Amino acid sequence: QVQLVESGGGLVQPGGSLRLSCTASGTIFSIYAMGWYRQAPGKQRELVAAIRSGGSTNYADSVKGRFTISRDNAKNTSYLQMNSLKPEDTAVYYCNAELKGLNSDPIYRYWGQGTQVTVSS
Repeated sequence: QVQLVESGGGLVQPGGSLRLSCTASGTIFSIYAMGWYRQAPGKQRELVAAIRSGGSTNYADSVKGRFTISRDNAKNTSYLQMNSLKPEDTAVYYCNAELKGLNSDPIYRYWGQGTQVTVSS
Protein backbone atom coordinates (compact mmCIF):
# COMPACT_ATOMS: atom_id res chain seq x y z
CA GLN A 1 0.00 0.00 0.00
CA VAL A 2 1.31 3.43 -0.97
CA GLN A 3 0.69 6.54 1.08
CA LEU A 4 1.41 10.18 0.35
CA VAL A 5 1.84 12.44 3.36
CA GLU A 6 1.91 16.21 3.01
CA SER A 7 3.22 18.79 5.44
CA GLY A 8 4.01 22.47 5.59
CA GLY A 9 0.66 24.19 5.21
CA GLY A 10 -0.55 26.97 7.45
CA LEU A 11 -1.48 30.62 7.76
CA VAL A 12 0.76 33.23 6.17
CA GLN A 13 0.45 36.93 5.41
CA PRO A 14 0.29 38.21 1.83
CA GLY A 15 3.78 38.39 0.40
CA GLY A 16 5.00 35.61 2.65
CA SER A 17 6.38 32.16 1.85
CA LEU A 18 5.59 28.56 2.66
CA ARG A 19 7.22 25.28 1.69
CA LEU A 20 5.08 22.20 1.25
CA SER A 21 6.50 18.68 1.35
CA CYS A 22 5.02 15.41 0.14
CA THR A 23 6.60 12.03 0.87
CA ALA A 24 5.52 8.77 -0.71
CA SER A 25 5.95 5.61 1.36
CA GLY A 26 5.19 1.93 0.96
CA THR A 27 6.10 -0.49 -1.81
CA ILE A 28 7.36 1.73 -4.64
CA PHE A 29 9.17 0.54 -7.73
CA SER A 30 9.40 3.90 -9.49
CA ILE A 31 7.79 7.34 -9.35
CA TYR A 32 7.23 8.84 -12.80
CA ALA A 33 5.75 12.20 -11.90
CA MET A 34 4.80 14.18 -8.82
CA GLY A 35 2.55 17.17 -8.68
CA TRP A 36 0.66 19.61 -6.56
CA TYR A 37 -2.99 20.53 -7.04
CA ARG A 38 -5.18 22.91 -5.11
CA GLN A 39 -8.86 23.36 -4.51
CA ALA A 40 -10.41 26.56 -3.19
CA PRO A 41 -13.96 26.62 -1.77
CA GLY A 42 -16.53 26.45 -4.56
CA LYS A 43 -13.90 25.84 -7.22
CA GLN A 44 -12.61 22.82 -9.10
CA ARG A 45 -9.30 21.22 -8.23
CA GLU A 46 -6.56 22.65 -10.44
CA LEU A 47 -3.00 21.73 -11.24
CA VAL A 48 -0.46 24.02 -9.61
CA ALA A 49 2.82 22.40 -10.62
CA ALA A 50 4.22 19.06 -11.73
CA ILE A 51 7.67 17.52 -12.10
CA ARG A 52 8.61 14.39 -14.03
CA SER A 53 11.30 11.85 -13.34
CA GLY A 54 13.65 13.56 -15.78
CA GLY A 55 13.22 16.88 -14.00
CA SER A 56 10.99 18.69 -16.46
CA THR A 57 8.38 20.90 -14.84
CA ASN A 58 5.21 22.74 -15.67
CA TYR A 59 3.26 25.36 -13.76
CA ALA A 60 -0.12 27.00 -13.77
CA ASP A 61 0.14 30.49 -15.25
CA SER A 62 -1.11 31.98 -11.99
CA VAL A 63 1.94 30.73 -10.04
CA LYS A 64 4.75 31.04 -12.59
CA GLY A 65 7.65 33.00 -11.18
CA ARG A 66 6.39 32.61 -7.61
CA PHE A 67 6.23 28.84 -6.97
CA THR A 68 8.96 26.26 -7.53
CA ILE A 69 8.48 22.50 -7.55
CA SER A 70 11.38 20.15 -6.86
CA ARG A 71 11.88 16.54 -5.89
CA ASP A 72 14.34 14.35 -4.03
CA ASN A 73 14.18 10.98 -5.75
CA ALA A 74 16.17 9.24 -3.02
CA LYS A 75 13.56 10.30 -0.46
CA ASN A 76 10.49 9.88 -2.72
CA THR A 77 9.65 13.45 -1.78
CA SER A 78 8.48 16.49 -3.68
CA TYR A 79 8.54 20.07 -2.48
CA LEU A 80 6.56 23.14 -3.42
CA GLN A 81 8.26 26.40 -2.50
CA MET A 82 5.67 29.14 -2.55
CA ASN A 83 6.85 32.75 -2.48
CA SER A 84 5.03 36.08 -2.81
CA LEU A 85 1.82 34.43 -1.68
CA LYS A 86 -1.48 36.12 -2.46
CA PRO A 87 -4.91 35.75 -0.86
CA GLU A 88 -6.09 34.00 -4.02
CA ASP A 89 -3.58 31.22 -3.32
CA THR A 90 -5.72 30.20 -0.35
CA ALA A 91 -6.83 26.59 -0.88
CA VAL A 92 -6.36 23.01 0.20
CA TYR A 93 -3.20 21.76 -1.52
CA TYR A 94 -3.00 18.11 -2.54
CA CYS A 95 0.05 16.23 -3.64
CA ASN A 96 -0.11 13.58 -6.29
CA ALA A 97 2.24 10.89 -7.54
CA GLU A 98 2.11 8.64 -10.59
CA LEU A 99 4.00 5.49 -9.74
CA LYS A 100 4.36 1.75 -9.91
CA GLY A 101 4.27 -0.21 -6.68
CA LEU A 102 5.84 -3.24 -8.35
CA ASN A 103 7.50 -3.38 -11.73
CA SER A 104 4.66 -5.59 -12.98
CA ASP A 105 1.99 -3.06 -11.89
CA PRO A 106 0.46 -0.46 -14.16
CA ILE A 107 1.09 3.17 -13.30
CA TYR A 108 -1.37 4.35 -10.67
CA ARG A 109 -2.08 7.85 -9.46
CA TYR A 110 -2.09 8.38 -5.70
CA TRP A 111 -3.24 11.39 -3.70
CA GLY A 112 -2.32 12.86 -0.37
CA GLN A 113 -4.88 13.92 2.21
CA GLY A 114 -4.44 17.64 1.57
CA THR A 115 -2.99 20.50 3.58
CA GLN A 116 -4.62 23.88 4.11
CA VAL A 117 -2.84 27.03 2.96
CA THR A 118 -4.40 30.30 4.04
CA VAL A 119 -3.02 33.65 2.90
CA SER A 120 -4.51 36.45 4.94
CA SER A 121 -3.54 39.53 6.91
